[in-house]
Parts: sequence; structure tokens; C-alpha cells
Amino acid sequence: MRRELLLAWRRPGESLNPLLFYLLVGSLFPLGIGPDAAFLARIAAGVIWIAALLALLLSFDNLFRADHDDGTLEQFLLSPCPLYFLVLVKLAAHACIVGLPLLLATPLLGLMLALPAPAIGTLLCTLLLGVPTLVMLGGVGAALTLGLRRGGLLLSLLVLPLYVPVLIFGASAVQATQSGLPVTGHLAFIGALLAVTLVTTPFAIAAALRISGG
Repeated sequence: MRRELLLAWRRPGESLNPLLFYLLVGSLFPLGIGPDAAFLARIAAGVIWIAALLALLLSFDNLFRADHDDGTLEQFLLSPCPLYFLVLVKLAAHACIVGLPLLLATPLLGLMLALPAPAIGTLLCTLLLGVPTLVMLGGVGAALTLGLRRGGLLLSLLVLPLYVPVLIFGASAVQATQSGLPVTGHLAFIGALLAVTLVTTPFAIAAALRISGG
């Protein structure tokens, strides 16, 4: 984890580029649609979730590529430490480096899109559960396309369908809050997705890395 945070400090673009993309996409909607606060509030949850999803997608192409190019991935494969735990630490660091800035910027985007304060709170809860899930699913796509020179498009095609349940329940939880309905069911489903991906995806990523880096 310390190594990943030091590398991120030396390469600030890895966290700043997705954050800038997230803010730009979110801020373009009020400019393009107009200042109708009621309409912006209705679409805000979907807009912010899609902006977060695309911003994270931008960061996955380099998730394992630098380690593959400088030989670190080979050291991971030869390490006595199980590759499952190394992958898990790598994904946790990526969620902190890329996902945490997105979470911190979310209240600003919510205010720009006229989202009420209770809905912003629900949105933060869904992103807190959903972003690690998206990172782990994206890690599977990044590992599968690691050996390809231009695997960005294929990575998107592989990962985007897996994001649909998280997107649906994340956005619908915020809309439920705006309608005065309970959101515990939505949060429970996103939490269940997080638990499933936490257990399964590191094994899938480790297997894909052994094939790509072996």
C-alpha cells in the first residue's frame, strides 16, 4: 500500500485526470441543459453516477500496465505472499487514489445539479459502496487486457455491462430519497455486490495476471 501511495504521489496525473474528467462531465450538463433546477435535480443521480463510472474507466488501462512494464508484476508472481492479497492491496490503493477524490468532489457536483442535501448524503453512501465494486470489476478487465497493446476499447466492452446493476441501484437509491421512499434495500443490494466482488474478483484477477504476465 505504501509503495502504491508513493507512486501516486510522484505521478499525480493518475488521480487528477479522472477527477478533472469527473468534474468536467458533471459541470457540462447544467451548461447544456439549462438552469431548470427541478429537471437537473431529477437527472442528477444518473449524471453523477455515469460521470464517476466513466472517470474510473479512464484509470483502469494503467492499473497493472506499469507493473507489467517495469517487472514488478513478475516479482508479484514469484513472491511467497499469495497473489490474491497483493491484488487486493493494489485494488484498495487504486480505490483510495482514484475513488476517494471523486467522493470528495461529489457534494460540489450535487450542488451544481441542484440535488437536495438528503439526496447528496444518499449519493455519497451509494458511491462509498459502489466505487470499490467498480474498481474490482474494472481490475478484472484490466488484467484480461494487460497483454494487448491497445486494450482500452476492449476493456470498456468487457467492464461496462458488469457495471449496470451498480449503476441502476446507485441512481435509484438517490431517486428514492428524493421521493421520500426508503433506501435500505438499494444500499443492501449494492453492499451485497461489494461483498461478492470482494471475495471473487481478486481470484479472477490473479488468474488473469498469471496468464498475461507469465
